[in-house]
Amino acid sequence: MSIHSKHAFLCSKKINLLNLNYCQLKKFMQNLGEKPFRAIQIMQWIYRYFCTDFYKMTNLNKTLQMKLNQHAYIASPVFLNPQYSCDGTIKWTVEIKSKFFETVYIPEKNRATLCVSSQFGCALKCHFCATGKIGFQGNLNLSEIIGQLWNVSKILNLKNSNKFPKITNVVFMGMGEPLLNFNNVVSALEIMLDKNGFQLSKNHLTISTAGIVPALNKLSQVIDISLAISLHAPNNQLRNLLMPINKKYNIDLLLNAVKQYLKKSTANRGYVTIEYVMLNNINDTLEHAKELVKLLKNIPNKVNLIPWNNFIGSNYVCSSKIKIIKFSKFLKDHGIFNTIRKNRGQDIYGACGQLIGQKNF
Repeated sequence: MSIHSKHAFLCSKKINLLNLNYCQLKKFMQNLGEKPFRAIQIMQWIYRYFCTDFYKMTNLNKTLQMKLNQHAYIASPVFLNPQYSCDGTIKWTVEIKSKFFETVYIPEKNRATLCVSSQFGCALKCHFCATGKIGFQGNLNLSEIIGQLWNVSKILNLKNSNKFPKITNVVFMGMGEPLLNFNNVVSALEIMLDKNGFQLSKNHLTISTAGIVPALNKLSQVIDISLAISLHAPNNQLRNLLMPINKKYNIDLLLNAVKQYLKKSTANRGYVTIEYVMLNNINDTLEHAKELVKLLKNIPNKVNLIPWNNFIGSNYVCSSKIKIIKFSKFLKDHGIFNTIRKNRGQDIYGACGQLIGQKNF
């Protein structure tokens, strides 16, 4: 970098270090005239100790602390209020310039999953999803994505209680289509995987996508994490009605991309998760189950049947428990392993398909 360009860089406005992955942070340190290893030290302070004060980073010299204080800061999005479900789920609302998104923490006995958002709203307009009804309002930047995990981890660390197990799994199943915010989502995943970041296993990081085929093909070139496909219909005619994105990237194109992804992936253990929401008299008959068996016969998969969650303004109805069990049994009898999702956080509108990013307090 020339002296002129370096000067311009250093005179720019302060940079939020949560907006930098390791490679970007290393370059930032070099631009400050520092050795690349300083990026490792700073990442450890941020993601292991949740430190936001450069003067408390004791293995940095005073000169570097002053430089950082002059040119950088560390700030995650502000969580407005926690809403507690009777089943232990916690949902937070985050406001950024009068726009809102939501994050959901789902505890189990010895582990916990964080459901993160990648966008304000969603552009895909899936008819059975509340997020799709509000439309697309913008992408979250890296600090707003990784800040969800950073903030909740910090909160749990302060609680230091067995009642709130630490986060072991992260799923990109909150608001938005992750592959339409590709660069920021991949950078967030890199920090989650990084040994100096959150050190999570690639087997425990999952992107759920409705099927942005070019981005899915690109994803396999840059990172390996678990994959879930929002399918929800066994044929193109029905999927076109439920999910408009299918008119651009149909089921055949999507499943072919999935097959290519699985050829390169070790995170998925050879199979993909197929998500299938259960809508009464829409996609839940035995004929639909037969079509699904035929559709998936040549792709290693695990089907996750999702009882539909109600939201205001929708005319859909969830399939009955009996119907869901019969659908599940038919799949199992025909060689399709499946589970019925236990929906969490319904009483706080924190379950699958219910997030709307609305200030409701």
